[in-house]
Amino acid sequence: MRCVWIFVFLVTLQSWVYACEPAVGTQAKSSTSALPAPLNINVADVGELQRLSGIGAVKARAIVDYRQTHGAFASVDELLEVKGIGKGLLQRNRALLTVD
Repeated sequence: MRCVWIFVFLVTLQSWVYACEPAVGTQAKSSTSALPAPLNINVADVGELQRLSGIGAVKARAIVDYRQTHGAFASVDELLEVKGIGKGLLQRNRALLTVD
């Protein structure tokens, strides 16, 4: 009789776990599953730049100031020339940035 109860428990548990899994072909929401449109760093203002990961008011202002002093960015990689922008910060945001 004990084996029957264990079997019933395992079947019930398996059904519950299966019911909690997302349907085939769907993905759980994540921060990268619904990416916003790319942000053009040549026209973005301080407020728009602050929506990026790791970019606060000071770094956003530094990006805008650099752009005003040196002209439009030729590539996203040119952000590395801005004080306070490092490789890690650029990599975290690369998919969200454009210079078009």
